[in-house]
Amino acid sequence: MLLAPFFVLFAAATLAPIVYALWLSFFKQHVSGLGFGGPPTSVFAGLGNYLDVLKDPAYRDGFLNVALFAVIYVPLMLVGSLGVALLLDSTLAKAKRFFQLSLFLPHVVPGIIAAIVWLYLYTPGVSPVVSALQSGGISFDVGSPWVAVPSLVNVALWEVLGYNVVIFYAALQAIPREVLEASLIDGASELRTAWSIKLPSIRASVGLVGLFTAIGVLQLFQEPLQLNQVFPAVIGTQWTPNLYGYVAAFKNSNYGYASAGSIMLAVVCGLLSFGVTRLSNPWRQS
Repeated sequence: MLLAPFFVLFAAATLAPIVYALWLSFFKQHVSGLGFGGPPTSVFAGLGNYLDVLKDPAYRDGFLNVALFAVIYVPLMLVGSLGVALLLDSTLAKAKRFFQLSLFLPHVVPGIIAAIVWLYLYTPGVSPVVSALQSGGISFDVGSPWVAVPSLVNVALWEVLGYNVVIFYAALQAIPREVLEASLIDGASELRTAWSIKLPSIRASVGLVGLFTAIGVLQLFQEPLQLNQVFPAVIGTQWTPNLYGYVAAFKNSNYGYASAGSIMLAVVCGLLSFGVTRLSNPWRQS
């Protein structure tokens, strides 16, 4: 009885939209004649939408773009959040509460607001940061992928790094203090303690953050949507699979394409989650 409200909301807000999207993915909009025969009608297409989406190079390129983003983002996210959490947990750290709050605050900012803020900071002629870089002789070529993709990675890191730091820091605080005290008595340095005791003890948390990070990469949407205004030559309107579905549904009114692309993206997310979980299990148990 206590779980019933959750399952009702879960069914209404999650399961029902998934079933409806799956239903839409099997239909196409058909217009009779030259378009003067009345409103379009839904025609059963079977797997036609799925095949058409897979044939579309824009959809396939979206996964390649996400992979390029992940190659830069995932290592920086894991290493950066782990490093900051270890620094906060060290005996040399001061003002821990202040830095925890400062790091977590960007995660509280809604993603669309954060993207707009960074859009302002990246726009040449408007941004004080870009003006300072250019005055120092550092060029900012908005049409270069060497600038656009790292700029997108920077926005995502700024938003999420503090959240992962909190997860790692909580895991580090759960390590028995007597174990850490014993390592210090044995003469182990902070670096040695972190490498030999702390990191092995939080393997489960590292696997969890890795899973969340991988899923978040595939769901990338609002950041490239906004930064398209600054880097249109590199970050297009269909730069990720999520943006592809957005354009298909709300700009082209092709709900069958959008639903098929979304279902395939969900399948990829599920397979990736399974793969990350399987890969992390032996490492966590070793």
